[in-house]
Amino acid sequence: MKRIYTVMFAVSVSLALVAGGLLATYGLPLGIDFKGGSVLSVTFTGERPSVSQVREAITTSLGDVQSLTEVQLAPAGETGMILRSGPLDEDEHRALLEVLDESSGAPVVEESFESVGPAIGAELKSASIRAIIILIVVIVIYIAIVFRSMSRILSPWVMGLAALVALSHDIIVPMGLFALLGQTHGIQVTAVFVAAVLTVLGYSLSDTVVVFDRVRENILRGTKDSFGQVVHRSVMQTLVRSLNTTLTTLAALVAIWLFGGESLRHFSLALIVGITLGSYSSIFVAAPLLVWFSRRHRRASS
Repeated sequence: MKRIYTVMFAVSVSLALVAGGLLATYGLPLGIDFKGGSVLSVTFTGERPSVSQVREAITTSLGDVQSLTEVQLAPAGETGMILRSGPLDEDEHRALLEVLDESSGAPVVEESFESVGPAIGAELKSASIRAIIILIVVIVIYIAIVFRSMSRILSPWVMGLAALVALSHDIIVPMGLFALLGQTHGIQVTAVFVAAVLTVLGYSLSDTVVVFDRVRENILRGTKDSFGQVVHRSVMQTLVRSLNTTLTTLAALVAIWLFGGESLRHFSLALIVGITLGSYSSIFVAAPLLVWFSRRHRRASS
């Protein structure tokens, strides 16, 4: 294959290693959906107090509330604030709103309030991991069945492995990005992030299968070209389709990221990164792996 595939594959490996390092260093910043807790979003009708002023007011008035001993505060927009703490009951919730009213000297508007117990969060975490693992296993089996006609050139299970490596790349890099954003901007991962990961997996698989299917068509038509040349030609034949699909999808996601609400912003960011990587990995991760595995297959057969 052309040298660009080798160069870009090395870039992909580097990205995955950096993302893995960020995950190992910072960990994924799990939100209340997974570890339990409460999130309160408010808008100040008067002048918004500083984070330190709000923290001091909470410590003075509600210092005996265990769930608020390590409350996290983050400004939202020009007049809002998001507070994250341990699980709060209704009385503690109301008391917190009163403290916020007093800290600003004017009533606050409650935008949203969520509270999840630690047991429910742990169950959701386990269910999310199971969902991702099951989907990955089904993907490998699906590719092995669909592309079994290429077994004389390359094991369909190896094709499934190539797709799996590409999918892993598309998951690890966004997770590493969110680990970094959690450390620098206080972003937390919620159940919506899992929905974004599953969406990215499906999108990435679609792109990879399109390339694999064109490789199969070109092989079955008969050719004297090397397998690497066939794969490159197949990539070029599907490139315009992949770019058009990706760009139109990204246009909608960027609009959501720019103009959507705060709750959709992180979801759209995960999709923007994941879908871009999905198109990239089908060309520069899955395709080079096919060629590399085919060479090993020929050496093993000879």
